[in-house]
Order: sequence, then structure tokens, then C-alpha cells
Amino acid sequence: MNNSRAADCLVELGTEELPPKALRSLMDAFVENMAAGLDAARLEHNTIHPFASPRRLCVLVEGLRFGQPDREFTQKGPPVSIGLGEDGNPTRAGLAFAKKCGVGFESLTREATDGGEWLAYSAIEQGRPTTELLAGIVQEALDGLPIPRRMRWGAHEIDFVRPVHWLVMLHGDDVVPGTVLGLTAGRLTRGHRFMSQGEISLTAPGEYVATLESDGFVMADFERRRERIVAAVAAAAGAAGGIALGDDALYDEVTALTEWPVPVTGSFDEEFLTLPKEVIVATLTGHQRYFPVRREDGDLLPVFVTLANIESKDPDRVRDGNERVIRPRLADAAFFWSSDKQTALGDRTDALKNVVYQKGLGTLHDKSMRVAALARLLAEQTGVDPANVTRAAVLAKCDLLTGMVGEFPELQGTMGRYYAEASEETAEVALAVGEQYLPRFAGDDLPSSVAGQLLAVADKLDTLAGIFMLGKKPSGNRDPFGLRRAALGVVRILVEKNLDIDFAAAVTAAAVQQPVAGDARSQNREAMYDFIIERWRGYCLESVEGITGDMFEAVRVRRPTSLVDFRERLRAVADFMSLEPAVSLSAANKRTANILRKAVDEGDAALQPLESGLLTDDAERVLYFAMQAARKDVTPLIKRRAYSETLRRLSELRTPVDAFFDDVMVMTDDPVLRNNRLALLAELRALFLDVADISGLTPAQD
Repeated sequence: MNNSRAADCLVELGTEELPPKALRSLMDAFVENMAAGLDAARLEHNTIHPFASPRRLCVLVEGLRFGQPDREFTQKGPPVSIGLGEDGNPTRAGLAFAKKCGVGFESLTREATDGGEWLAYSAIEQGRPTTELLAGIVQEALDGLPIPRRMRWGAHEIDFVRPVHWLVMLHGDDVVPGTVLGLTAGRLTRGHRFMSQGEISLTAPGEYVATLESDGFVMADFERRRERIVAAVAAAAGAAGGIALGDDALYDEVTALTEWPVPVTGSFDEEFLTLPKEVIVATLTGHQRYFPVRREDGDLLPVFVTLANIESKDPDRVRDGNERVIRPRLADAAFFWSSDKQTALGDRTDALKNVVYQKGLGTLHDKSMRVAALARLLAEQTGVDPANVTRAAVLAKCDLLTGMVGEFPELQGTMGRYYAEASEETAEVALAVGEQYLPRFAGDDLPSSVAGQLLAVADKLDTLAGIFMLGKKPSGNRDPFGLRRAALGVVRILVEKNLDIDFAAAVTAAAVQQPVAGDARSQNREAMYDFIIERWRGYCLESVEGITGDMFEAVRVRRPTSLVDFRERLRAVADFMSLEPAVSLSAANKRTANILRKAVDEGDAALQPLESGLLTDDAERVLYFAMQAARKDVTPLIKRRAYSETLRRLSELRTPVDAFFDDVMVMTDDPVLRNNRLALLAELRALFLDVADISGLTPAQD
């Protein structure tokens, strides 16, 4: 076979309906695993295209070679000194190596290396045809899919995310023989469960998408199907006089539920519009995967758009069926809304004592009291009246006991705000309760009110502290308590809302309140602090232009009390690194740090007070007076956090610093002069350390 030939290849696995929320990730993982498998098998190919629908996973590989290329290999044997005797004849070791290679001893060669001369065997390995390899590659790709729970069916020992029914493997015009998940490969696929007629024979990989669409009523291209759904929903909502509401996750899920999407517009009774908007949206999207429709002003219309997975001959019946389904859902929500409001939110606080928050961390009432105490501390640090945020913290978890949140857990906090308003709590308290969980995900909005910001930070810090005190910090990709998200939320709120709180003190306060005993409390507190700082580091490197890892570490070693202060120091360091003296001064600081460290290690009394009268060299006197003038200038700058101005002023020390290291012998034999010069360097280093440790920076040089 000519392994240099290539043709398109199609692999399709037909299944029962796949989990809609997982379909995109399964599709992406399948194509990635197939690419990795083909590459590992040395099967050259061009672009790989993924396809997926509720009942299939598929890849189309363009230009897949018909086999592996031949390759030369060399197998290394024993050293010549061991493989050959003194008489030049092969030893038992040499003969054994030749036998292992399947050749006579005379076929072996010698290979010279730095470690001596070795026996070796070189040969050409014939490439295997694709037909022998493809089934195994497909099986490994499927085995590697991110499937939390696999299932078995019938009497089979085979397992997969759903039962499988057919397998297509074509390379060019030919079926690739093989078995995957107990299925024998063929060229027969299946179309829409209800709209297509019988099996569909595929003649070539390149015709797959068009054939399946024309004969099977299946749009196999996930992205194209999604685009059609987005456009159809927008058009249907526009025809109803509004704008469709739907996030990426909802569009992905609906795309994963349909093979032949057809938009259907329905309506519900206007009386349900008296419900909170979020309740209606959650009912439509969460339970039914419908798209709500709003007016230009943001108010909802009594209209929804859904996608049928069939082109019905009687669309009115489809519409009526969807409307009948949604009415009892909204009626249930209306019942919860009415029933919950009969009990004031504050009257539910005692009931929180009966609900365990987390084993080892007390009840929801205990958590509320801890959060309230921490929120009060944060409010006092920021000069904010603690009354509102403390009251909000006491009420924050009460909505977890309501019927509405029991039905719609995603509305916790949101419903708390509505119920607080209905209980005649102040607007500030109600808004803070509603904002306590923000940001819920990456890129989400931050709390708009100061009380909401402080409550959100306090709640997240308490969660982090509790789980860390239990010794359950995230490991690897596992983060069941969402601690990474919580830590990043703390970082974003503090920095983006300029909350200048003592961050280290807040972490300590959160840790001390946890009902966890043991000697590991201090260690876990430090681990929690470092965990949040690492999220801060990632935030800076991704979001703040010009910040590098070296810059972050230069500030980190100073352990600024607040992240706002940390940010200002970072900006100053980045600004400093753009200055021409930065290269020289960074190197000088590094040299200074090394000299001082070595002096201490060797027992020199290096940190005795500096005596100006002992400065005998012109260069050290010039540096001393330059430092004195600089300190006088930067002291008020540091007090008002004018760190950029501070480092700019200190950059003027470049000339006297360079002259000092050029002309002065620090480690002189005279111990008095040596220690005085070490003291001078210690003061020089301290000047820069007031902002950051620039000794670890590596300035970019032209």
C-alpha cells in the first residue's frame, strides 16, 4: 500500500440521547482525543472537524494518510567490550542481543558515543496501514471522554455515557473494518428519530453533512445549528415585539437538545407578570429551556420562544402543548411567592439554627453570625456605618428556608432581596442581601452598594476560612466548594471597588471565628492567605497590562496590608521598570542583597548603626548624602502612597550607587570600615524596600 496517499476520514458514533449540558464538552474532547491519537500513531492529517447532535458524536478528518510512514530505528545493545570477547568473537551477551533483534550477529553494527562504543541494530520499520490502527484510536478517544458516570446496558460489559447503536468509519470511499464499544463499523447512519425514513448509506466522508441534512433532517454541525437557533429565536422574539433573553449556556443546551430546530412562540397569562422578573426567567429557562422575551425597557412580555425538535404539520398543537406545560410551573411559583411573604424574612433567623451549614462548621445561623461580625469589622476599617451590612448579614441566609428558593436554588440572594423589601427592611439592607453572592462566576457583575460589597467579601472569606480550617482546600482540578471562585471574587471586589481594608487582618479574623480546634489553625490560615494571593497574582498577570511575575513577587515579599496598596505598588514598579536607570539599580539591589546575606551568614556585625564619620571614601560619602536627601523627599511620598514618585526619585541614586560599587571595596579587611559600609548598603536597600524588593527584577534590555 502507498502510505503517502490520503483521503478524508469520517467517524460517527450513534447513541441514545446524550446529556445536553455535556454535549459540547464531549464533542470538544472527542476531537481533541482523536487528534492526539492520530498524532501519536504518526498518521498525518489535515484539519479535524467536530460534529455533534443529541444522538451522535462525529469527527471528519481531512486528508488522513492511508498509513504510517516508514521509519528507521536503532536499538542499542551492550558495550562492544561486553558483546565481543578478546578473541573478536561474539560473547553470550552479544549473541543474546542479536537474537532479541531477530537477526544474526553479523547484522549488528557499532555505535560510538561519548560513553564508549556499543553494539547496535538498525532497521527500517514498515509503517502500518490506517485500517489496522483507526479502531483502536477511536476506542481510546472515547475512553478518554470526560464522563463522570458511565452506564452499562443489556448484558454487555461495555460502558459509555449512553447506550450506543451504530458506528460509521469511512476512509475515502471504503469502510474501515473494526469494532468500537462492541459495534462493528459500517457506512449506515441514522437521521432524525421521527422525520427520517430508515437508515442512510454514506458514500464518502465529505458528503456527510449534506446527506444527513437532506435525507435525515439532522443538522450535524453543532456551531451552525447553534447559529440558526440564535437567529431564529431573535427573529421570533422580534416578531412578538421584544428581545429574547438567553445566555450562552442556555443556547448551548438547546442546541444539544435539537437536531432539526424549529422556533415556536408561545404566551402565558399576564397575571404572572406580577411575579419578580427573575422568578419568571428561572421558570422558563431552568425548567423548560424556553427563551423569555422582554421589552426595550427591560420589562418582560407574557411571551416565550422555544425550539421544537420537529417540523410539525400542526404547529398550533405544539404551541398549545408548550403553553399548557408552563402554566402550572408559573402557578407554583406564584404560590411560593404569596406563601413566603406571609413570614417576615427576619422571623426566619431562629429556624437557621436547625440547618447544618457544613459538618464541623455549625449551622447556617452560626455562619450568619460569623459573617455579621466580620462584616462589622470590615465596615469599621472602611469608615462605613456597620448597621446596614450587619443587619444584611443576619438576614442573608434566611431565604434558603423559603419555598421559592427550595424550588429555584439559583435564586438564593435574589429572593432574599425581594423578601427583605416585602418585610420593610431598608433599601440598603435589601440590596446588600441581594448582592451577597456576587460575583457568581468569572466576569459577573460586582455588588453595586458598599454594604453589598462588604457582605460579599465577609461571606466569601468565612467560606474560605471554614473549609481551609477543616483542611479541605482545593487540590488539582477538584474544587467542590468553589473556593477558587470565592477567592477571585474577594480579589475583584476589593480591588475594583477600591476597598482599602487590612486584608491580612481580615483573613485572620475570618479564621479565628471558625469553630475548629487544633494546632493547624495558624498553618491553615497562612495557606488560605497564600491561596487568595495566588488568585490575585493570576488576576494581575491576566488583567493588568505591563505586570510580570517578577514584579508581582517584588511587591509580594513586602506583604502589603491591603490589595489596593498592593496594586499601587505594582503600578509603581511597572512604571519604574520603564525608566532607563532600572537595569542598573535592579542589579545593584541584587548585589547589595547578596553582600548583606553573605555578611550575615559569615557572622559580620553588618547591621550596626551607620556612622557618617567613618565614611572615608569620596564615593561612599557622595552616596550617603544622596541617600539622606532622597529619604527626606520620599518619606512624605510613601505616607500618601505616591509609590511611582518615590521610585522615580530613588532612580536618581543610580550615579552615586554605580560610583560606589566601582570605587569602594565593601568587604575590606578593616572590620570597622567593612561593617560601616555594610550598614550604608543596608540603608540603601531599605530605601527601595519601602516600596518593593527590586533586587529580584529582570529588566528587559534592548
